[in-house]
Amino acid sequence: MAQKKLSGEVFLPSKAVIEKATVKDWDVLNKRAQEDYEGFWSAEAENLHWFKKWDKVLDESNKPFYKWFTGAKTNIAYNCLDVHLTTWRRNKLAFFWEGENGDFKSYSYYYLNKYVCRFANILKSMGVVKGDRVTIYMGRVPELVFAMLACARLGAIHSVVFGGFSVEALHERLEDSKSKVLIVSDGSYVRGKIVDLKGIADEALARAATVEHVVVVKRTGHDINMEAGRDYWYHELCALPMGNQGCEAEVLDAEDPLFLLYTSGTTGKPKAILHTHGGYMVGTYASLKYVFDIHEEDRYWCAADPGWITGHSYIVYGPLLNGATSFMYEGAPSHPYPNRWWQLIEKYGINILYTAPTAIRGLMKYGDAWPQRHDLSSLRLLGTVGEPINPEAWKWYHRVIGRGECPIMDTWWQTETGMFMITPMPCVPLKPGSGGRPFPGLIMDVVNEDGESVKANEEGFLIIKRPWPSMMRTIYNDPERYVNQYWSRYPGYYLTGDSARRDEDGYYWIIGRVDDVIKVSGYRLGTAEIESALVSHTSVAEAAAIGLPHEVKGNAIHCFVILKEGVEATPQLGEELRKHVGHEVGPIARPENIEFVSSLPKTRSGKIMRRVLKAKALGVDPGNLSTLEE
Repeated sequence: MAQKKLSGEVFLPSKAVIEKATVKDWDVLNKRAQEDYEGFWSAEAENLHWFKKWDKVLDESNKPFYKWFTGAKTNIAYNCLDVHLTTWRRNKLAFFWEGENGDFKSYSYYYLNKYVCRFANILKSMGVVKGDRVTIYMGRVPELVFAMLACARLGAIHSVVFGGFSVEALHERLEDSKSKVLIVSDGSYVRGKIVDLKGIADEALARAATVEHVVVVKRTGHDINMEAGRDYWYHELCALPMGNQGCEAEVLDAEDPLFLLYTSGTTGKPKAILHTHGGYMVGTYASLKYVFDIHEEDRYWCAADPGWITGHSYIVYGPLLNGATSFMYEGAPSHPYPNRWWQLIEKYGINILYTAPTAIRGLMKYGDAWPQRHDLSSLRLLGTVGEPINPEAWKWYHRVIGRGECPIMDTWWQTETGMFMITPMPCVPLKPGSGGRPFPGLIMDVVNEDGESVKANEEGFLIIKRPWPSMMRTIYNDPERYVNQYWSRYPGYYLTGDSARRDEDGYYWIIGRVDDVIKVSGYRLGTAEIESALVSHTSVAEAAAIGLPHEVKGNAIHCFVILKEGVEATPQLGEELRKHVGHEVGPIARPENIEFVSSLPKTRSGKIMRRVLKAKALGVDPGNLSTLEE
């Protein structure tokens, strides 16, 4: 099929890439998905195990509360593990892990299933049943994967909290989910230091009422507090006889909840995104299969953290559903030296690397010499996630890490979407900085304030016009907020909250958030969370947070603070406030800079005008100030 000439700078897939690719013509796949959308997803679902098949692929009777594969019975953990145990994959490597300190562990599908069943039996013994919530707060260790799959096996709802979050963030999520059990590691290794996760958890538990039991996984072995009758060592529970038996997977409805994952919004309280077993399973399975073209012999590395949606979909569920072999690494990309990742790729023969632009920019600053010390020829595909990648970093990644031969799968999606939404495939021509076109079958658009499609290369609001299987089902315990935030501005269409443009070739370019959310190193942080943490300090009367461009992180947090009467503004106090935010929310949220001010620009209704603060900080025109209070 003749390739249409594309505008701008384009990187064409090589003959070798096309020959290896499962999908050799994106247009053919997209045409099939567009012409028979439900049939396309039904065919993907047929590749998975169902205890009972669905009555209907898509139920639109209660929009926007869409349901997929209604009437079907399944279990995502059963599909991740049990289905492989009856095939040769039983002895295939499911995943292998290296700790920052060099520790190593590996798990076949058979062996991984043993650990998951053991963990599920431990949770059962603590009274965990279908529908109960279990919070998981750990570093990147294998037990985090066991815990997630154990919950899914029982029909319990897991809520993973990123190990970089601190006391208030963990407490808030425990309280909102009303979790019965907390699973925590004693600590984690980050850049050669121990992060005291159990200590943070103890402080959060002092404020949380519903947690009955705490399972503690030993990772660092440093001294921690163990409260009698509440806290139990995981390794001691594993040694008990009940832990060694098998554990039948619960037969669940396709729409039964699988997990909650909290994400920052425009108001103070993070919202709990709810995903379900059936649709999420089909979406993550199909999207990983097509976009990263997983082959049986591949060694795949998603370098995200399981505490974020990327880790849920493309470290845990997606790879295991596809019967893939995955690698997990505990530590930071540049510890102890900037070649750690390149060393790991060479050591383990990694074929696919999926990471964030922040990590790429961070490693790029050390130059070409570090990666060039290593044999990276095993790499076949590269990927990015979390934020738009600037063309310069894209080209460095392609040229230096990919040797000019590895296509880059630049993916746009969200916690809410569960799967890739705008993404290329290996057979697709690439434009540096663009995610390409929507995943086959999806209908997306860029619209103006009135919901009308904008012209090519004009900026507008990114919307999704058609439901998809792995879409969030609601905001946990807050369906009204779900409707208001995502479906009310353009009725019938999903509002992503991102601005974008679409070029003359139909390629999408994501510009950034349009709400009060700051993306730092690809992680979404609500301005309200940061401001609340600042105001909780005894010296602070009021605060406002904005994101400013940062060479490595994408954005850095800049805060404006009004102090209480009689409190003196000093550099020491500024540093104390930075540390306070880090303690309350997590190190990722620590402001780059604190600026003391006597007032904040507000609308007449009292809303802080952050765009005015941003314009002031950047030294640009603040625009229309007619709604300003004074």
